[in-house]
Amino acid sequence: MKTIKNIFSFYIDGYRDMTWGKNLWLIIFIKLFIMFAIFRLFFFSDFLGSHFENNRQKSDYVLEQLTTPNK
Repeated sequence: MKTIKNIFSFYIDGYRDMTWGKNLWLIIFIKLFIMFAIFRLFFFSDFLGSHFENNRQKSDYVLEQLTTPNK
């Protein structure tokens, strides 16, 4: 238990003493937000939702795509 506490305090103290690190973490979170929210919204359409009506059809299509060898 003491080891886990030491590891946790190591990271907390390290984060507290960072000067550039906080700005870098902010940049990392902004980039992750852009990648997952903005790009998904504009570039990755909901293919399964727009082509199939229920989960059974979606799962059948995915299974077929995964198990059928490419021609």
